[in-house]
Order: sequence, then C-alpha cells, then structure tokens
Amino acid sequence: MSYFLETLIAGLFAGLMYGLVAIGFVLIYKASGVFNFAQGAMVFLAALVFVTLVENGLNFWVAILATSLLMILLAVAIEATVLRPLRNRDPLTLFMATLGLSFVIDGAAQFFLGTDVHMLDLGIEDIAQDYGGIFISSFDITASLIVVALVAVLAFVFSKTRMGISLRTVADDTLAAQSIGIRLPAIWRIVWSVAGVVALVAGLLWGARQGVQFSLSLVTLKALPVLIIGGFSSIPGAIVGGLIVGAGEALADTYLGPIVNGSVSTWFAYILAVAFLLVRPAGLFGDRDIERV
Repeated sequence: MSYFLETLIAGLFAGLMYGLVAIGFVLIYKASGVFNFAQGAMVFLAALVFVTLVENGLNFWVAILATSLLMILLAVAIEATVLRPLRNRDPLTLFMATLGLSFVIDGAAQFFLGTDVHMLDLGIEDIAQDYGGIFISSFDITASLIVVALVAVLAFVFSKTRMGISLRTVADDTLAAQSIGIRLPAIWRIVWSVAGVVALVAGLLWGARQGVQFSLSLVTLKALPVLIIGGFSSIPGAIVGGLIVGAGEALADTYLGPIVNGSVSTWFAYILAVAFLLVRPAGLFGDRDIERV
C-alpha cells in the first residue's frame, strides 16, 4: 500500500509541474483565443538565459530579475511584430504564427547561448523524506509549494484587480471590451508578460529536475492533454488536469508498464485526453460553446 501511495503522490507532484506549464497556455488563450505553441520555447529560453547568467557569475536573484525583464521585453516584441499585424485574422493563422515563433525562439536561444546541456541548482535538496513510511522527495514538496503559491497569486490578480477584470472582459467579448475603452494591445502585452514569467518559473523547476536543454521545449506536448482534460480557459482546470495526467501516468507506468513490457508514460496522457474529448469536449472546467440559431 505504501508503494502505491508513493507512486500516486509522486505522480501528483509531477502533475502540478505539468499544470504550471499549462497555465501559460491558459492565460494567452483567455486573452486572445489562441493556443500559443511557443510557450514551450519560452520555457526553454527563460531557463537557458537564467542558467547562463548564473554560470557567468550573476547573483541568483539578479539573474531572476534580469530574465523576467527579458521575458517582458519579448512579450512586447511579440505583440508588436506578430499579434498586432494579425489581430483580425483567423485563430488558425495566429496558431501557425505561434508555431513558427516557437522555432524562431528555439533557434535564436541556441544560436546565441549555445546547445550545451546545463545543470541547474536552485539550492533545493532532492532527498527522500520519510512521512509515516511513505518516502516523498523534498524537491517535489518545495516545487509544489511554489506552484501553489504562484496559482494563488494569479487567482487573486485575475479575480480582484482591475487588470484581471479587464482580462476577463476581453475573454468574454472582445468587441464589447474595446467598446468600453479597454485597449486590446495593452492586455495582450500584459498577458504575454505574465505568461513569460510563468514560463521562467516552469523552466527553473523543470530545468532543475532534468537539466536545461532543448527537450524543455517539448513540455508543450505534455501540456496539450492537460489542457484538454482541464479546459483551455481555466487556471484551476490546468492544475486539476495536470494532477490527473501526472497521477495517471505514474500509476499506469508502474502497474500497466510491466504488462505491456514497456513504458506507457509517453502515450497514456493522450489516451486520457481522447477519452475526455469523447465524454466532455470542453474539459472539466472549460467554457462550452453556445450556438444561437
């Protein structure tokens, strides 16, 4: 029983990390209705810039501040060069633009900062601690607390502040929001900036776990089933979807893997996503489309 609980808890902690990445997608989707495929590249870029600055002798907190400012500048540049010219285009066009943007960011990051794998030490010990016979990683606990704190801050900002109310207005009805004076470009810049900071946190945690390397960009692929399960427009949905995917993967890999004689973690999340598409296409917390005739 303790082994089952250890596997389940480890999967839940991994799921929170998946959910953290998915939050970046949710923020941009709520503001523009676009699935930002470049979010994974932003995770990689943020982690690579940070670790490069630290390796060159910059203070830890100064490096975080400098990387955050870079991600904000990137957000402003993306709004000016990609989103603004394509403002009234079909969402599929915007999606293809973000797909191309992901390759540009990946290529630029590796061209200017190199392709070496960097080990990232955040000063968080990764020691298995005993909790009543159940061993839990101290790194997983700390990372989960960071994710929960970030979600709490975002939930407060987007529910209680003027900027958050403006974002929800834009998400509900773009034309109505513009008619009452909400400037759409400003909202996009703010949301992409916040998504960039979220990408930095995700990049640091994932980079500390598996090293800062190009494969961090591929975390986008695991965020997709999380979003399908939780809903593309809900921050709580991203967390719940991540927990379902993380726990499901861990348990399936442990108990189903030996039966199929191989790892199932690479595809199990997509089986879950397809099942949710058949039963609840909008996801657990997603907004259902209402068609009026």
